[in-house]
Amino acid sequence: MELMVLLNALVTRLLFVLHSLIGVWRVTAVKKEPKYWLLALLNLLLCLETGLTLKFKQGRGYKWFSPAIFLYLICIVPSLWLLEIHHGTQYCGNEPGAVQVNVSNQDFNQSRESSHGSEGTDHHIIQTAKVFVNQLSTICETVWTLALHQTFLLLLVVGRWLLPIGVEITRDQLSQLLLMFVGTAADILEFASETLDIEDVRKNYALINAILAVWTWSMLQFPLDLAVQHIGCKTSASARRIPSLLLCRYSAELWNIGVSLFIQDGPFFIVRSILMGHFRIFNQMLVFFTAKNILVVTLQLYRLAVITLDFRATVLQKSRKGEVCCCPCEPYEARAHATGHQGNEMKEFVSLPPKEESQAPSEDH
Repeated sequence: MELMVLLNALVTRLLFVLHSLIGVWRVTAVKKEPKYWLLALLNLLLCLETGLTLKFKQGRGYKWFSPAIFLYLICIVPSLWLLEIHHGTQYCGNEPGAVQVNVSNQDFNQSRESSHGSEGTDHHIIQTAKVFVNQLSTICETVWTLALHQTFLLLLVVGRWLLPIGVEITRDQLSQLLLMFVGTAADILEFASETLDIEDVRKNYALINAILAVWTWSMLQFPLDLAVQHIGCKTSASARRIPSLLLCRYSAELWNIGVSLFIQDGPFFIVRSILMGHFRIFNQMLVFFTAKNILVVTLQLYRLAVITLDFRATVLQKSRKGEVCCCPCEPYEARAHATGHQGNEMKEFVSLPPKEESQAPSEDH
């Protein structure tokens, strides 16, 4: 089992490094300046994290936070920024796909014919690899950038799945987290591709930077596992303060609501509203996704109101009965101590003799 944990930890981080290097290669090819290879040095942070994790955690994850995912974001996001900014000055042909397929077929046929008359199988493999690399180079830059976006988000989900989990998170919680990430990744990809593909947006450099900034801000939710884990709280602190009790009992739900309002749907709604209200940019998909963001934000606020009212009713009901409202996610030792104290009181109560029997001997005397 430990061997599989180490293997998963190494393979996942190797995939992160390879994908980030592909992004750096595309930036260097587009900008045609070798200095952009310096972006590859960011992968040294991921290598350092790998060594520390293997040494101190035996390859397993941390509580609430994934350093590997966070450092992968640091490695790949600058490349995507540069590609998207450069993307504004490039235009593809109407039907580049058909031309690419025809060229690739001709090149493969030529490589096969040349390999039969020369050095055999080894030469054929080399020629095939060259043709494949040339074919990749002829792909339109917009297709490359979109493919990097798509594989980036898919690798975030798959990588989080492959990364070894720590003792603080269960497999059931991990499955819930992965399902959330799939829906989140689809919304983020739709936001980036749908807004940045608008022609009027591509002409405005400030708008491109603003959209990329919001996109980067939305990616910060992936390294965190708070969506499925409850924050522990102390009984002494939570028994007196209502906000602490609310955060203790509904920490995962409150985190999901906060992510939607302040990291994802809220900022997406603001950007799309600015595009339509200030810049007068309208299209069918932009209006639809703006309405979707409004609906999600409204439902999240409704969910927050329901949680707050339900918690308030519970606290009032317990206060009327004279009960102490304790945190349901308090540490196990505190609960065990409270249970043991109640058990001792029960034992003392049972050990007391009945009142009639204790008074009977005194009457005989």
